[in-house]
Amino acid sequence: MTYPNWLSQRSFLSGSRMALSFKEQQWTFEEINEIALEYAGKLAALGVRQESRVAILAKSNPEFVFVMYGCLHVGCEMVMLNERLAAPELAYQIDDSKAEFVLADDELQGKVADRNPVLFSAIRETIPARFDIQPQWDKERTISIMYTSGTTGNPKGVRQTAENHFSSAVSSALNIGISPEDVWLCSVPLFHISGFSILMRSLIYGMGVRLYEKFDAKRSAEEICNGTVTHMSLVGVMLERVLSNVEEASMNASPRFKAILAGGGPIPVAYIQRAERCGIPVLQTYGMTETSSQTTTLQSADAERKIGSSGKPLFLYQVKIEGTGQPGEKGEILIQGPQVTPGYIGKFSDRNVKEDGWLHTGDIGYMDEEGFLFVIDRRSDLIVSGGENIYPAEIEKVLLAHPAVREAGVCGVTDAQWGEIPAAFVVLNAPAEAEELIDYCKDQIASYKVPKRLSFVEALPRNASNKLLRRELKQWN
Repeated sequence: MTYPNWLSQRSFLSGSRMALSFKEQQWTFEEINEIALEYAGKLAALGVRQESRVAILAKSNPEFVFVMYGCLHVGCEMVMLNERLAAPELAYQIDDSKAEFVLADDELQGKVADRNPVLFSAIRETIPARFDIQPQWDKERTISIMYTSGTTGNPKGVRQTAENHFSSAVSSALNIGISPEDVWLCSVPLFHISGFSILMRSLIYGMGVRLYEKFDAKRSAEEICNGTVTHMSLVGVMLERVLSNVEEASMNASPRFKAILAGGGPIPVAYIQRAERCGIPVLQTYGMTETSSQTTTLQSADAERKIGSSGKPLFLYQVKIEGTGQPGEKGEILIQGPQVTPGYIGKFSDRNVKEDGWLHTGDIGYMDEEGFLFVIDRRSDLIVSGGENIYPAEIEKVLLAHPAVREAGVCGVTDAQWGEIPAAFVVLNAPAEAEELIDYCKDQIASYKVPKRLSFVEALPRNASNKLLRRELKQWN
């Protein structure tokens, strides 16, 4: 099976529609396609071919999009490098992927200086060469390679095919709907699946993208309330900051704004309730790099009665809990469907991504009697205290419901009596005492789950996707 070239097809079908906007600039799909063809010719002149594997290091700006779309036309595989990583971390990914070329934003060249990078400025100055444009894309073609964020160890290079991205986009559209007037605010990194999938949806749906180089809570709140965008993707900590700005300005979401898709881990119920008061629908999602973005999403019709759930599987997918037969029983979340990666590259290329046809996620959750998924936590973050299993996210949710708490992180620390005990790290947005927060927890959760240590910090350790790094919290004790 093949797909039509997404760039060419979208330019043909709706070339005059807005494709991308950034600050005061904007481009139509026809303009974007012409720029992508020019960049493809420049890359071809530099030696990039259909079979090439190309690593790209850049900030989330239009030129990054142009380079990526040029690569799509050439037909090469793109290794998406995280701009926030240190040079040794980037070197590991470049070496592991065996990338033939490293394309780098001039601002970031110092991080890959020893890799003979091709700078964006050099690409711009190159005279385009002729190349064979691919009118059809094979569904098995690897489009992107992204390294898992490494929250639990060495990052793995995950392949994402045309079929992975297409099924993800179509399944999302069947769930939340699409309209020609939709504009998705993208302030999540383009090198991450959450940002890259927005670009893929743009090409497949004909949807506009409002691009930010980095997350700006104040501007995001203004765009949501002014009605200049219709959708946004966020993780929990970003959602809280947007809500705080909306609340401080006494604003409400525009009727044109449809939904925030919130992922990156369980979203505190308190955040969803605050969003509701601001007129902002929040649809909690669950997905990962290995599933090319979301696998389950809570529909708006179920948002109130299933608060805290990540919803049901999207139309083409299946989800089950390993080793459980009854609703409510906790276990590892397993996923099946055309969005699941065909495998890893490099060091982990021999690892079987599926067992008996199912992806084992390493996440713990349960399904209720109606089949709605509730994600509890990462299995690797589990705290075993005196024989009892404690999920850090459960404690974090309680702390985040306290009005004085802006952020909370919980990890297990070694204890001579209990084996492990929960320790909490809290970022405040109003004065509070540790004892006050511990007492608050005592009223909400079992005594063995109450943090035995609580420390106030200025910020929590997070990766480029704003996911909490609990393994770093362990080093703070």
